[in-house]
Amino acid sequence: MNAAHSHQDIRDMLLDAAGLSIDRMPMLHVIFDRLGTLCAEGLRQLAASQAFYSLSSIETGRIGDVLEMYEGMAVAGVFHVPMWDSHIIVGFDRDFVFTMIEALFGADGSEPPVDDERSFSNIELRISQAIFEQMQKALHNAFTMVSDTQFKFERQETRMDFAVIGRRNNLAVTAKFLLQALNRGGEMFVIIPQSALTPMRQALARTTPAETSGRDPIWTKQIRDEVNRTQVKVRAILEERHYPLGEIADFKVGQVLHLQATPRTLVKLESADQPLFWCHLGQAEGAYVLRVEEQINLNQEFVDDILPR
Repeated sequence: MNAAHSHQDIRDMLLDAAGLSIDRMPMLHVIFDRLGTLCAEGLRQLAASQAFYSLSSIETGRIGDVLEMYEGMAVAGVFHVPMWDSHIIVGFDRDFVFTMIEALFGADGSEPPVDDERSFSNIELRISQAIFEQMQKALHNAFTMVSDTQFKFERQETRMDFAVIGRRNNLAVTAKFLLQALNRGGEMFVIIPQSALTPMRQALARTTPAETSGRDPIWTKQIRDEVNRTQVKVRAILEERHYPLGEIADFKVGQVLHLQATPRTLVKLESADQPLFWCHLGQAEGAYVLRVEEQINLNQEFVDDILPR
């Protein structure tokens, strides 16, 4: 048992030294795509304008090199991941923060984008912290496919030197997302130490369709709710008759048209010229009402139309 455990430790050390290959972890793309979708869903509940997240790249590199790129132009949130015994960083660049502020406070995009090298204001930092706190749930739901992990937001930093999650020369996987809203945008980045992903490399290497094409329950519910709220028009048809065009041209105001329908005749309920149900016509509280009797079988209707009566 000890020999096997030692052998596994040696393998992990070798992998840490060589660096994980993104191409060998296809599930990372699925997870980060899902994270972008979840972030957009969360923002849609807060902002009136449409906002979209798109995964732009997944790269490996040194933690220090990545953070140095954003020094003085981003705010970083440090998250603790107890199950991984590690920390990760989620960051927003300056354009992301300014775009988010405008979207949340109801701007319409008519004003030019903010182009200012000043430090972040207290309001901007408070909004960023609120988004970081919302990210906890999005991260958890995104990684559920490989690890049922909780992400706990710990602190916010504006100096990348203070965003410490390990040695700066340690390898990490960095995912970058583009935010698009109000005809402008910004960048969000997620830094995960390679040491946190190494134990999950087998789960991240899955490629079978059953494991990567499963429906996102949150997105499915959103689509279903939107469809259920859609307003449609329905039409009740008591009887349809055909007249020669000449006879129709002779119709006069006050003329009585005789129908073959009776009180027991079924009424056809349709929407967008699509037959839906057969109904009975009745009255209740001084108004006409319909009682649904059965669903219209289009195949049977077709057969009835072509067979001689």
